[in-house]
Amino acid sequence: MRSYRQYCGLARGLDLIGDRWVLLIVRELLPGPRRYGELLDGLPGIATNLLAERLRSMEDNGLVTKGDDDRYRLTERGEGLRDVVYAIGRWAYPLMGAMAPDEAFRGHWIAHPIGALFPGEDDTRPELTIEVRCGDESMTVRSSGGRVTVAAGPASAPDLVLTGPPDAIVGCASSDRWCRRRLDPERIGHRHDGETDCAAKRLAYSPRFSATRAEGARHRCARIDAERKLSSAQPRSVRGSRATGRSAGPGHSGRKGRPEHPRD
Repeated sequence: MRSYRQYCGLARGLDLIGDRWVLLIVRELLPGPRRYGELLDGLPGIATNLLAERLRSMEDNGLVTKGDDDRYRLTERGEGLRDVVYAIGRWAYPLMGAMAPDEAFRGHWIAHPIGALFPGEDDTRPELTIEVRCGDESMTVRSSGGRVTVAAGPASAPDLVLTGPPDAIVGCASSDRWCRRRLDPERIGHRHDGETDCAAKRLAYSPRFSATRAEGARHRCARIDAERKLSSAQPRSVRGSRATGRSAGPGHSGRKGRPEHPRD
């Protein structure tokens, strides 16, 4: 990539990370070291020679290193891009419309919007384990000790299981009404037991972005509405449940809307 040749921090930063695919390679390496083949699988659409070229450039720029085990990993400087990647993800969230037929998806990508939506530590978050099933693999979202983490693989004993297409899962995680309408979270199936609905709602309504709250707009996290009772005919599975919201029409009272019955 040609340099901008500008004495500006943003310009010099873009000299290193402004090339196409660079930040997506960072995205793939944020969870941990990856082999070349794993990177290739997680970056659908990239040519193998271009990936090799980008990795060489990132090594030269001190962002990536290759270990004796032939796995690529981020350097300390590369790890510093974590907040950059999450900030771009938060900024781009309103762009997440319905998934196009020709768009690719990998299950582990769900970790990034979750990480961006639930940053830092918040004591109001409940103890809760959610298994998310979308795309080609399951992911486990765990809220513990005020922190929310995402790990690859199914949960051993999840409190809640969400199943659905990627865009519906993203819609469920959005507190933006316009985004939720476009992404149709009604297509998500879920199952739970006990008092999971209460815990999920406490997680969903925990404070979201401190910077946004400082501006006076108190956003809320993903709304995951679980029905309190499941019919005897469907003791462990509910599909097509409607995510609840707040009334926005004339005479709005400000009270939470009631969840509707699952559709057949």
